[in-house]
Amino acid sequence: MSNNKKPAAVYLISGPLGVGKSTVSKSLANAMKQCALIEGDLLLHIYRGETEPPWEERLRLAWLNIVAVTRNLLGHGLDVVIDFVVEEELEWFRGQLSDVDVTLRYAVLHAEPDTLMGRLRQRGDEQYINRSLFLLNKLKTSRGNGPFLLDADRKRAEELAEEMATDPRFIYTGIK
Repeated sequence: MSNNKKPAAVYLISGPLGVGKSTVSKSLANAMKQCALIEGDLLLHIYRGETEPPWEERLRLAWLNIVAVTRNLLGHGLDVVIDFVVEEELEWFRGQLSDVDVTLRYAVLHAEPDTLMGRLRQRGDEQYINRSLFLLNKLKTSRGNGPFLLDADRKRAEELAEEMATDPRFIYTGIK
């Protein structure tokens, strides 16, 4: 008797600040029958009190927590949608799940600089404009991201979520 159950899926949605990662991630998660949504920023900003670890340590711990929560959820039969900026962690993340039967889908949302600046101003986050534009350039030119770029300027969140979930070009198997 064969088991035709498809492997679980992890959807990793990256992009600069203000591009719509959270909106697309929520749209994707809401369209699925059974999944969990991990908002990476919540794990990055968990610290309280007078001191917090330096940025590099906070980021490292956030990724370790994302992996741990993802593995736990996958172990309970859930697909996982992750909303977080991926700079250099993609191969490491894939390696952390290498022993799990999972399909990793990866998309890097991008938009025109004017769109990002407008969205950040509209939500009162002007202080993040330079960081967003830096990330936009870094993510668009980063080795290996090219096939996974998804233009968030001209499509609604539901369309972007559907494309990421169905188009085989978003299946990540490693850097080519």
